[in-house]
Parts: sequence; structure tokens; C-alpha cells
Amino acid sequence: MTHAVAAKPLVVRIRNWVGDVVLGMPALRLIESHGYQLHIVARGRWASALLAGTSWPVSIQPQGLKPKVQQLRELKRACSALDPGFARRENALLLPVSLSSALEMRLAGLRAVGVAKEGRTPLLARAEPWARSGHELERYWDIACRFLRVQQPPPRDIELPVQPHKAHEAAQLLAAHGITGGYVMVCPFAGGRAATADKADKKWPGFEAFVRLGAARLGLPLVVNPGPGEHEAARQRYGAACSLEGGDLAMYAALLQKASLVVANDTGPGHMAAALGRPLISVLGPTDAARWAPWGRHVHVLQSPRVGETTDWPDVEEALALARRVLATGGGGA
Repeated sequence: MTHAVAAKPLVVRIRNWVGDVVLGMPALRLIESHGYQLHIVARGRWASALLAGTSWPVSIQPQGLKPKVQQLRELKRACSALDPGFARRENALLLPVSLSSALEMRLAGLRAVGVAKEGRTPLLARAEPWARSGHELERYWDIACRFLRVQQPPPRDIELPVQPHKAHEAAQLLAAHGITGGYVMVCPFAGGRAATADKADKKWPGFEAFVRLGAARLGLPLVVNPGPGEHEAARQRYGAACSLEGGDLAMYAALLQKASLVVANDTGPGHMAAALGRPLISVLGPTDAARWAPWGRHVHVLQSPRVGETTDWPDVEEALALARRVLATGGGGA
């Protein structure tokens, strides 16, 4: 009789932004496929909803160094109960590159693997070089490959899972607003600033006009799902779109999954749409598309060349024309 080999528990600290977490998912799946049972540690409560379709338990970090270390120690005890050899091997992976994340792992007695940045090498069980070029997904993939000591190419698509009951709730919410067929999901909001010297705004100035004109020209209803603090702006600036308020990121993913087309700023929901395999127009301004554009075969990046320190955003008519072409062709990748 053969006995199944129990998966080895591994504590994984993920990044702090929605887009980064989405781009890191293939790396986590690769590690899982090599016999590891992932125990995710995240800073934001949204991470539990974003990863709800996976089998990975998510622990949300408390505030303060001492509570964070205590949480990691409790995870260490739980994992040691599952695997008697847990404490004797490399048992944690760091996707963040900060000194503080490595310090927390070290104080908790975990043997973490991460990239050699921010002077944290002495705190790590193994420090690996940080890829100096390539897309961000490829950088996370490289960390995972180095952790496993393997080499293989990353997947072409991310495949973010959606819970079936969330898909059902999304369909009910849409029907309650009279939407039972196709629609265009717009994601006009964006948190943070671009990774440029001037920390430029990542919000497309033409989004308001795109929504107003698109509602009349695209032949499908437009839908927006504003997050906390965005509801009033959605009503005032994007009134031509149907505003579906409330819900968490799991609901947002379910709504994105049903869209005929998604049009987004450089923002987490854009990465989610790409990971769901939906046709996506990613409108970028100062963002380095080679590093940060959404990843997938159905992504259409719309970006004007950056001249010096000036950001020249795409024209609204150009975006509308691209949206019509993508809808007419069923959203195939460019």
C-alpha cells in the first residue's frame, strides 16, 4: 500500500498591493505544485477576499512589530505540528523586499528565503539576487524558481479563481440593475502613484469623457464598482455608468469575470481582469508597461510615448475605437 506524502507547510509573506499579489500568484502555484502547503501572511484585509477562490489560508497581519512577530510564532507552532521537520528547513518565503518583513521573520524564528535587498541578507536563511529587469510577474516567478532551485518559464496566463457563489451573487446584482447580457466594466480609480521620479498620477484624465461617450457609442451598458471612498466620485464623474456599490474584492472579481470588456487605469482591478482572462484595455500614462502592465493574452495596452518627463495620455477617441475593435473581435489578445 502506498501512502500520500503530506505537503510541507510554508509561510509566505505576500506583497501589499492588489496588483502585486495577482502578479505573484503563478509563483505561489509553482511552489504549491512542488509539494508545499502555503500559509499566506498579508497586510491588508482585502487579501482574504482576493484569494478566496484558492485553498490557501490567509492570516492578516496586526499592527505593530510585537503582534506581528507573535502571529508568525503561532504560525510556526501550527506548521511544526503538521511537519516535525518544519523548523529544521527553509520554511518561509518573502515576496516583499523590505527590511522590516525580514526582521519579523527572523524574530519569529522562521528560516526565510528572500531577495538580497535593503541590507537584510543577515536576517535571511538564504538571500537570492533580485532580478534587475523583466516584468514584475517574472521577478516573482524568479524568486519562486530560486527557492525551489528549478528553472522553467512562467505561464502565459494567471488564472485567478472565482468562488461559484460569488459568481451567482454577481449575476443577481447585475440583474437587479437590469443588466442580463454583456457589459463594459470601467475601472477609473487608481491608488498610489507611478514608480517614476516625479511620482506621477496613474489616473487617465480622459476617463470621464470615455464613460460619457462610451455609454452612447459602445452598444453595451457601462458598469463601475467603486470601492470605499469612491462612491461620490463615481456618481458625479461617471454617472453614465451603472454604479454597483458595495461588496468585497471577491465580488469585484466575479463582476469582472462576467464583463465583455474591461477598461482600466494602472490599478489592481486591471490586473484582476487580466488574470481572469477577460478582454482588457489597460490605459497607461507614466507607468513602465514592460514591467507593470497587466499580464495575459487578452490584454491590450493603450499608451502614448513618454517624452522626457512629460506624460502624454492616450486620446479618448483612440480608446473608444480600440474598445469597438476589441468588442467586435471578441476580445482576442493583441
